[in-house]
Amino acid sequence: MAQAIRPNITGSLLATDGKPHRLQDTLLAITLVLGATALITSMFHSLHLLTSWTGLIGILAGGYGQFISETTRERFGLILGLGASAVGFYLGMAHGGLFGGVIGF
Repeated sequence: MAQAIRPNITGSLLATDGKPHRLQDTLLAITLVLGATALITSMFHSLHLLTSWTGLIGILAGGYGQFISETTRERFGLILGLGASAVGFYLGMAHGGLFGGVIGF
């Protein structure tokens, strides 16, 4: 009896479809790097400009990456990067914001 052969992708959360997704992988890497940078620099009050800007750019890059992602592996990494970017962004905004100290009123 002829049966359909299905690939075994149930073994891994980070399974891919076997096709190259260069733009999505680039956005994934950018979002993870920006998220890690925003999260690490949020621990220092004097780095609020770097923290808030990297967090904002990481949120925007991760949001677009989620919009065009095609696999679970991409979405999983993007959510981690988005979460780190958001936490860093919010803490950077609390410590002085995007323009705090640069533009004086």
